[in-house]
Amino acid sequence: MPTMRPDDPGSQPADDGLGVRVATLADLDAVTTTITLAFRHDPVWGPAFASPDGGDAVATELWRLALEGALRYPWTWMTGRGEAVSVWIPPGGTELSLEQEASFEGLLVDRLGAAAADVLGLLARFEASHPRTEPHYYLSLLGTHPDHRGRGLGMALLADNLALVDAERLPAYLESTNPANNHRYERLGFRVVGSFSVPRDGHVITTMWRPAAR
Repeated sequence: MPTMRPDDPGSQPADDGLGVRVATLADLDAVTTTITLAFRHDPVWGPAFASPDGGDAVATELWRLALEGALRYPWTWMTGRGEAVSVWIPPGGTELSLEQEASFEGLLVDRLGAAAADVLGLLARFEASHPRTEPHYYLSLLGTHPDHRGRGLGMALLADNLALVDAERLPAYLESTNPANNHRYERLGFRVVGSFSVPRDGHVITTMWRPAAR
């Protein structure tokens, strides 16, 4: 079973004017909408979760289940009404419970058919590239609703989160699926540590690490 840290960052208010708060299951619809729309045209997750009819139905179902898994911890954050959302997995945690993993795989196969094998292969590459040698916070997802892009909300939310991570003197890790975002992460202290490619199309995913604050 995943373990939770004894300290609950949700008890620490954000004092930056963003209205940052910890998301709960009551916010599941809002955060699912933001993440689904934010990653609709992502070079990795857009094609991976594409519905056969070209709509968002499959992506919405898959993201919703993934977010339910993350919401087991008090480390999914949102601005005010969910304009921007960040999804973290704390040290010792897992993205999904064993039961949710089985449900997720079953949903993939049911909705995507033969294409599910490619997505499962992609997820295996994410898992294989994940560092295991040092406890860290894992930024699983960061997205801004398309209606609110261009205001810096996503990076401001991330900076707010990183202040809490720094207070615990722990490092952070992420995978960047869009190279256009790499320099933004670097400005907040992340550094490139590796990469891996998507099965079939060869798109490169960059792995990034941010050392613990001293």
